[in-house]
Amino acid sequence: MTANRLMNGFPPAPENLVTLANWRKSPHNAWGFRNVRRLLPTAEIAASGAVQPLETDLDEAIGRTTFAGRDRNQTTLAAALPASSTDAFVVLRRGRLAAEWYGNGMNATTPHIVFSISKSICGALGGILADRGVLDPDAPVTTYIPELAQSVYGTCSVRHLLDMTVGISFVEDYDDPDGDVIRYRYAVGWDPLPAGRDTPDLRGFLATMKPDGKTHGDVFHYVSTNTDVLGWVYERACGQALSDILSQCLWQPLGAAANGYITVDKHGAMRAAGGICVTPHDLARFGEMIRRRGIAGDRQVVPGWWIDDINTQGDPEAWAPSEFAALFPNASYRSKWYRVDRTKNVLMAIGIHGQYIYIHPEAELVVIRMASEHTPLDPDSALAWRRGFDAIAQRFL
Repeated sequence: MTANRLMNGFPPAPENLVTLANWRKSPHNAWGFRNVRRLLPTAEIAASGAVQPLETDLDEAIGRTTFAGRDRNQTTLAAALPASSTDAFVVLRRGRLAAEWYGNGMNATTPHIVFSISKSICGALGGILADRGVLDPDAPVTTYIPELAQSVYGTCSVRHLLDMTVGISFVEDYDDPDGDVIRYRYAVGWDPLPAGRDTPDLRGFLATMKPDGKTHGDVFHYVSTNTDVLGWVYERACGQALSDILSQCLWQPLGAAANGYITVDKHGAMRAAGGICVTPHDLARFGEMIRRRGIAGDRQVVPGWWIDDINTQGDPEAWAPSEFAALFPNASYRSKWYRVDRTKNVLMAIGIHGQYIYIHPEAELVVIRMASEHTPLDPDSALAWRRGFDAIAQRFL
């Protein structure tokens, strides 16, 4: 089945129909990931209309960049993009559009779900709120959400949420048919609820999270619900919906060209951990703003000290025993960002099914990849694309 046949027809043929039951499964995800608002309820993240321009300075040589692909055989970027499940690929050099490629019905202005890159967007938002004195990263979570006092979040701080160091009993296994993640998806409305089964809404689900006996702050433990709690903290701190905070504090000031949106549950709770959908060019604008130490155009959007903190305060000792240490051994994690190379301050934001922001300060480079990979987390693919990003950066060093 090709992506351009999905949802074609009035009605579509059964095999071409994308539904809540199959929208994250291949091949239906090639349509589902760029049409989330037609499958799930969402809230708008409004742009301002004052667009930060993207000047064009195309470099055809980027397509000839060679790297070891998923099978470890040498390939070029130009060959790898159509051969993979890539939907959008954008390269900015010194803020100018140096290369771009689109597949599966995507273009520069099509919103696409970014999954856990949503976490990094929310991590950047935390710096803005902290700088304004609205948010105290060192405060207990219960300062903002006393309703979570009886959960694992009753004894941790906002900083533990930001750095994924909550001692929580939760296994982020996307393929377990009856594990923590599937129950989480029922709560956020991402999967159809089986007949006869009840589920809490997202906030009710967060209140059921239990400790695993480990001390908060000791070990990086990747759990998506931590970021949903963080989004709830932001809402309480600001007295606004997360979509409006993102719009007013981040999306409008950085000069996004198009409205984004975020998925919501049955009661309007927003999925800060993975529900943001934006266009490739706007995600590139966001990445460039981070590369420039929080500056978009001539405007300081995210405070520079927050970006510096991400680059200097991630804890290698908390990272070393974590589940991702084998994938990125020289990494650390701070405020929802991976510093994958501590010697060069190379930052990455990563989402399942192949979503990436790659920022290489020394090469003055930002790379965006949006994709609809078959499996949520493919370590071989992740390593291959990291090699590809590094190879592009090497051209400019």
